[in-house]
Amino acid sequence: MQKLKKLIIKLIETTQRIVRPLFIGSPTLSRLYYLLFDRAFGYEQQAILKAKIQYEKHQGIQDNSSALLRRNIHRLEKGLIMRPRKKVFALDYIEETVSVYLRAVSLAHFERSDLIWAHSVLCQFFAVCDVEHPIIKASFAAFKAVDFDGESSSVPYSSSERAAHEISPKQFKALCKTRCSVRWFEQREVERELLIEALSMATEAPSACNRQAFEFMWIDDEATKQQAVKLPGGTAGFASQIPCLLAVVGDLSAYPFERDRHVIYIDASLASMQFMLACETLGLSTCALNWPELHTLDKRAAKLLNLPQHKRIVMFIAVGYALEEGGIPFSNKKSPEKLLTHPDLNKRD
Repeated sequence: MQKLKKLIIKLIETTQRIVRPLFIGSPTLSRLYYLLFDRAFGYEQQAILKAKIQYEKHQGIQDNSSALLRRNIHRLEKGLIMRPRKKVFALDYIEETVSVYLRAVSLAHFERSDLIWAHSVLCQFFAVCDVEHPIIKASFAAFKAVDFDGESSSVPYSSSERAAHEISPKQFKALCKTRCSVRWFEQREVERELLIEALSMATEAPSACNRQAFEFMWIDDEATKQQAVKLPGGTAGFASQIPCLLAVVGDLSAYPFERDRHVIYIDASLASMQFMLACETLGLSTCALNWPELHTLDKRAAKLLNLPQHKRIVMFIAVGYALEEGGIPFSNKKSPEKLLTHPDLNKRD
């Protein structure tokens, strides 16, 4: 039976390899190929559809935050720092921005720092724009009608006002070289305070329109952790002694359009790298655990962690205190000279 199964799999793979070149002539043919021969993207497509429904159902608000509000306030900020700044801008989204702001203010559980930021930027927007413009005038009236007691300090600032640092290139390079994938840890607990402190640094990572549609899920139940740690690729042999496991989860319901479906992976990865560097400064070591795009694994992880389908795991991160005698792979890195490339304009298709 096992031999027959292997023979069938080999036959299917051979057939796919033969017919593949016939389906690359257009996007329509490529979609047909995946419909007929390969269901690899089916689960992801279903997740994206469910995410769109979630977004529409909650009108861009996700629990105690709103990706729509964060995106539009960030767009206003970019308009406010333009040189030269226009007297009238944001006409195509200011009404939507004020509308979602008013709904957010009415929610008792909504993140207050987000409301303060939104209120601050909207105050500055209306202070510098032509409030006699019909669209801006109507939005300004709606904004003024709601009383909000927050300060108005979270506004754009000049480059000269950025926070100063004392880190030299040499020091930062040393930090980057110190950070490595540690797989052997001391068997002691990782303090929650250290995770929070590392995340306070990770949250400063860039994010598309500042939506930050991700979370770091701490799997602190031991039985659940021991099941979850075996799901990522490459953990065989050391999984059972990982003291702290985080699942980095992206929320597709923060985006109304398919074009943004990969943003969760970009933004969450930027924050994850910053988190792992931050851990090094706090005496902790980390290992980013490979998470392949396999719907069977996605389903198992979603069931184990009680995740809706529109919340996708980007990666897992093992965290702990490095075991001094634990081995570290050398992992030779590519030459920076080879990584810095130019487009080969003489070889255009």
